[in-house]
Amino acid sequence: MDLLLSVLEQGMIYAIMGLGVYITYKILDFPDLTVDGSFPLGAAIGAAMISRGMNPLASVFAALAAGAAVGMCTGIIHVKFKVRDLLAGIIMMTALYTVHIRIAGRANLPIYGRSTIFDNDLVNGIFQGGFSRYKTVVIVLIVMLISKYVLDWYMSTKSGFMLRAVGDNETIVTSMGVDKGTVKILGLAISNALVTMSGCIFAQQQRYYDASMGPGTVVIGLASVIIGTSLFKKVTVWRVTTSVIFGSIIYKACVAIAIKLGLPSTDLKMITAVLFLIILILSMERRRKRTDGTDLYYDDGSGDDPAGMKDTAVGKGDGADA
Repeated sequence: MDLLLSVLEQGMIYAIMGLGVYITYKILDFPDLTVDGSFPLGAAIGAAMISRGMNPLASVFAALAAGAAVGMCTGIIHVKFKVRDLLAGIIMMTALYTVHIRIAGRANLPIYGRSTIFDNDLVNGIFQGGFSRYKTVVIVLIVMLISKYVLDWYMSTKSGFMLRAVGDNETIVTSMGVDKGTVKILGLAISNALVTMSGCIFAQQQRYYDASMGPGTVVIGLASVIIGTSLFKKVTVWRVTTSVIFGSIIYKACVAIAIKLGLPSTDLKMITAVLFLIILILSMERRRKRTDGTDLYYDDGSGDDPAGMKDTAVGKGDGADA
């Protein structure tokens, strides 16, 4: 039971981060490596504020705002200064390493014995006795669902449709009199806000911040997105964001099982890399079989057309809209 609770807790925390990666990877088609810096930035903000006796919930909103600012910086570097998307992310990721260490004051900052969103008088008063072991997973579930449904709502607005359209066809957005650069900056701000908030929640769940939290975060996010959109592609009863959440939980379960089977925790990065490689190969193979088939298929918004803007039949070989 403890293993299951741990998988659910961390899986749902990383799912919030996965939703942010989904925006950049699937919608904007933007390889944003800022994630490796914004995730520990959120952890540093949370740990620093809590260690100074500040409200743990306020630290979550502070991390959310800081992530939005970081995403805007990445977008401005790319859009205004014409730096390639990959390089813009690398620049911000590198700069943020210094920033989050400066915020925390050191490379490792524990917050044991401090009040967090999972351990405070209000929460402990609600979850008493045998229910106390479930308080973390319930709170994470609530935060994750709020993040998911707010994102789903935003994607259904005019601004959300513009964001989705930029990833599919920038020319259409420009022809509508909308600045595509501004839309990209907004998308990166939303993405990194979710990632940074996830990092803050993760630090409170683990009760510490560490500078080494960052490297590999984007890989976890990509793995969650690819697992979810690949395994649950044909399930049309829920949105793609739900698939990303399940993908994150499945990914964390695979890692937990690998460690449970005897692999040392020091091999975690290797496990992550191997899992991600396998997922990519399987995903590419599924796509190859689909495009080589003789039947027409319909894109439901989670495949080659992640924004779901071209729900039309596609024929074999030509790759054009039918």
